Formats: sequence, structure tokens, C-alpha cells
Amino acid sequence: MLLKVGELAKHTGLTVRTLHHYDSIGLLRPSGRSDSGYRLYDRDDVARLHGIQALRGLGLPLEEIGQLLGDGGAGMPAIIDRQLRALDAQIDQASRLRQHLRFVQAKFSHGDQPALDDWLETLGLMATCDRYFSPDEMQLLFRSWRTVEADWRRLVDDIRVEMAAGTPADDIRVQPLAQRWMTQMHGWMHGDFELMERWGRMYMAEPRIQESSGMDRAVVDYIEVAVQLRLSLYRRYITDEQLRRIVHVPVSDWQALRDAVNALQDAGVPPTHPAAWVQVQRWDQLFQRLTQGDRGLQDGLRRGNAEEPMLRAGALLSQEHREYLTCAAEAARAAAAAVSAVSAVPASSASAIPAMSPVPSGTA
Repeated sequence: MLLKVGELAKHTGLTVRTLHHYDSIGLLRPSGRSDSGYRLYDRDDVARLHGIQALRGLGLPLEEIGQLLGDGGAGMPAIIDRQLRALDAQIDQASRLRQHLRFVQAKFSHGDQPALDDWLETLGLMATCDRYFSPDEMQLLFRSWRTVEADWRRLVDDIRVEMAAGTPADDIRVQPLAQRWMTQMHGWMHGDFELMERWGRMYMAEPRIQESSGMDRAVVDYIEVAVQLRLSLYRRYITDEQLRRIVHVPVSDWQALRDAVNALQDAGVPPTHPAAWVQVQRWDQLFQRLTQGDRGLQDGLRRGNAEEPMLRAGALLSQEHREYLTCAAEAARAAAAAVSAVSAVPASSASAIPAMSPVPSGTA
């Protein structure tokens, strides 16, 4: 199929005059002519024109474009690749601008006119974060921050209390705070360890972030000692690869389990009662979620909790809760074994054994 100059102009949005100019400077010569002398463009000509327009879009002058295209458009795959990379950069720039505008819009959403310092602070923070995170990652981090900010403020206040009291960072009394720090960081970053590490690098390298976060360097340095101590203890029982497999389970889910166990204990319900076994199942389900069903990880966490007082000090469930649930799990397994044995007993004898709810054997 051959196109006349007018047809090519119509399809491409260029003017006939532009195409005549490209012909006159030797940038795009038509491959043929009609009997009447009209310029005729074939597939290769149109492909070359695409290359010309792609490079024009990148800001290159016509003389340089002619040199790049060489003979017959042999460099077209490279030109298309270059155009795609340029478009990706434009998309990324537009996404970052959109994110900037969302932050500015948020300043107005409270009904106040941002002060000059607010504008400068917002723009400065955005420019800093741009160096470490993509627009999508920034949107995730700042959207999540709104849901955890109040908890972080309380945690920082609690850390400052221990600091003011002169409690050493490696004291066991700081371990509950270290666990809260790790749990909140895990939840804020949606369990993405690579994201956590990048945030840590940015915090340490950027004074602006330290000043704006409400977590001054002294607080971070203090709690980091406790966190690293806790991690070193975990590493006695699990690998770093296993550690990265841990999934965030909301603290509220653990608190709901703890409250349910407290209610049973307050009511005097013994761990041998089926009502306690229901909480064992709940405990097991939470632990399965936490470890993604990884048996090796589960065993390592159990051993660490059993053997390390420091780890127990920061656990979301107290030792008393764990002992109650462990006894309930043993009672449930014994009851399940008794039910299994019923099949070997005559029906008249089996009717005397009460029904028991089955409970998974793997409990945390």
C-alpha cells in the first residue's frame, strides 16, 4: 500500500508542508512517484517517519535525527526503545507531580491556608522521599502512616519515659517497647522488609526526615539497641530468610485472643473445658497466619519464646496466657485421641464418652 503526501499528512497529523520540507532536506524521501509526479510513501517510509517524530519528541534537532537514522531506518528498534524509556520517565514524573499535588491538597482539606513554612516543608519532604521511594510506595507509606501515627506517638512517649528514668537500652524492661516498635514498623510497611530497610537508610541519612517524623535521633538510637538485641535472640532459632517470611497480623487480633482468655480465666473456666479449646484453635490460626504455615519457623519461634526471657518479655501474649492455652491444647489432643479410640469400642460403651471438638495439634 502506497500513500500520497496528503494521505500521509492526514494520518499522522503533520502538514503537507512539513513532509515537503523533510523531503527537501533528505530526511524523509518518498520511495516512489506516481505517473503524475505525486510523492508516494511505502511501509518503510512510514516507519522512518515514526522514528523522526519519536526523536523530535525527545527534543533532538532534525540534523541529528538524520544522522541517527542513517540508511533506511536501520536503527528503528533502538529508537522505539529510547522513546519508550522517555515515555516511562514522563509517566514517572507525572506520577510524582500528582503525589506532590495530593500532599498540597491535603494541606487545604482541613480548611486552613498553609503557611509558607508548610509549603516549604511539604516540598522538601517530598523531594527527599523521591530519592528513596517510587510514587506508589510513597502513597502506601503516607496513607498507612495516618492509621498508625497515634500509636507511634504513644510509643515514642513511652520510650522517652524509660530514657528519662535511666533504664539501659539492653534492659529487659525495654523489650516490650522493642516488640511494639517492630510490630508497628511491620504493620506500617505492610510486612515489606526491603521497604523497612530503605526507610531506615533514609532516616539515618536525612536530617529533614528526623526532624519531621517526631522520632528524634536519640529515641531511635536508644530503641535500636533493644531491637537489635531482640533480633539477635531470634536469630539463635530462625534464619534471616525465615524472619522475612513473617506476615503482619494486626495487634488487635492478638488482643482479642488475650481478652477472650482473660474472660475464661476470670470466669474460672479450666483449660480442660471445650470453651478453652476454641481459643486454642484461634491461637493456632493466628500463628499459622503469622508464619504462613512454615513449620520450621513455627518451631523456631516456640523454642525462642520458651528459652529466652527477653523474648517472652515482649510477647503479645503473657506467659500466663500461653501456659493456659498450652494446657488447653494438651487437653484437647487427649480428648481427640479418646474420640478416635471410640471406633474400637462397642457402641453401647461408646455412648458413655462425651463428644469432643477436634483441635489442630500444631499450636504456638
